[in-house]
Amino acid sequence: MITLWHNPRCSKSRAALALLEDRGEVIVRRYLEDAPSEVELRAAHALLGGPVIAMLRTGEAEFRALGLSREASDDALFAAMAAQPKLIERPLALTDTRAIIGRPPEVVLALTDT
Repeated sequence: MITLWHNPRCSKSRAALALLEDRGEVIVRRYLEDAPSEVELRAAHALLGGPVIAMLRTGEAEFRALGLSREASDDALFAAMAAQPKLIERPLALTDTRAIIGRPPEVVLALTDT
């Protein structure tokens, strides 16, 4: 089963959702309304791999307003995403064993093969 952290206002998120729905059932989590906890964010990162900063939308005004930078500690970045879910890069598709940021949206299809 694939869970998509989805923002319906985002065209890439809508495209990823459509692709996943065409392949089968998907659980939609509107993460702006149902914000993931820091524990959930850390679990998603463990599935994603790579640097924590890759999970953030660094161009958002909230990123600067919180005094964050690309050099911020992982703890600070996780706390910021938990407090301001708008900072989470979207869309994020997850299974029990893998996660992918859907940029471009087509990359989420790799999760349908597992």
